[in-house]
Amino acid sequence: MIHPHTYIHPNAKLAQNVKIDPFTVIHQDVEIGEGTWIGSNVTIMEGARIGKNCRIFPGAVISAIPQDLKFAGEKTTAEIGDNTTLREFVTVNRGTKERGKTTVGSDCLIQAYTHIAHDCSVGNHCIISNSTQMAGHVMLGDWAVIGGVCAIHQFVQIGSHSFIGGGSLVSKDVPPFIKAVRTPLSYGGVNSVGLKRRGFNLDTINHILDIYRIIYNKGLNTSQALEYIEEELHASDERDEIVTFIRESGRGIIKRYAKGSGDED
Repeated sequence: MIHPHTYIHPNAKLAQNVKIDPFTVIHQDVEIGEGTWIGSNVTIMEGARIGKNCRIFPGAVISAIPQDLKFAGEKTTAEIGDNTTLREFVTVNRGTKERGKTTVGSDCLIQAYTHIAHDCSVGNHCIISNSTQMAGHVMLGDWAVIGGVCAIHQFVQIGSHSFIGGGSLVSKDVPPFIKAVRTPLSYGGVNSVGLKRRGFNLDTINHILDIYRIIYNKGLNTSQALEYIEEELHASDERDEIVTFIRESGRGIIKRYAKGSGDED
């Protein structure tokens, strides 16, 4: 299952049924779960932890040291969950001492030429489309979908079940369950299509819509909107997730689109 033209360091730990194609290099302190396939010309560097049944396509580089001038050679990791696919030339850097690791969850699709920088955290079931560039410390919730050729600023948080349109510059936090579109990046409504596909019922989707109407359409500032939501809307997991996300936002959340604010459309 391992081609003779592949180099594997003697200290690397490979489970059963791992298949590795020619001209791939695997460094020391690497762990790879059973059933994983690694294509040709892949480089897996020190600190990589790769789960079961993953697919890593040619040209990918996993667990290279961070592109961070503060990195001082500390022992850190880059961790990939089970059943995740990394397409051609994806790069995932390992962490720094601040977080200690970079993580990509299970059942994700990371498309070609995507870069995931040091200390990022990508949840489960995420799709990151071609040529997206994630700076350090970005946090991506479960089931988030990122369109192609997006650039995501360091320390940005993107909520679960959100959708970001292709070609976006993401410099503010994107709350859960919504679409983020246009230029500058703005609230584009609730991601109702994605939520229906994942089994959310109509009552729950309407509840989420009511929450975001208060945040974006009622003319309240953020603090007033959150207080109103907690006082007037019934408690739910979705309500609590949205309120907690916005309260803990470090960069502030994206705004509602204002006509004339820069979109050529």
